[in-house]
Amino acid sequence: MKVDHETLHKIAHLARLDVRPEEEQPLVESLNEVLTWMEQLNEIDTTGVEPLTHISSELNVLREDEVAHQLPREQALVNAPDKTEQYFQVPKVIE
Repeated sequence: MKVDHETLHKIAHLARLDVRPEEEQPLVESLNEVLTWMEQLNEIDTTGVEPLTHISSELNVLREDEVAHQLPREQALVNAPDKTEQYFQVPKVIE
């Protein structure tokens, strides 16, 4: 596939890009280079190669959620700019 000026305009429109006339030719050439590189990947024999679904074989290691080193409420509220006896007070954000 070759990118021409018409295809470049369609791509720019879809990407909501403004392409100046002096930028068109370098962009066409650059896109054609990228597509040539991509075509080279089709020449590689990938027979027997498993598709890669994740970059890492690590699994999500979960741990129990345990309470440790609790901060007393009074100490947590000591530097709060606005508070009641038990809670932080924040400005209302939903009407």
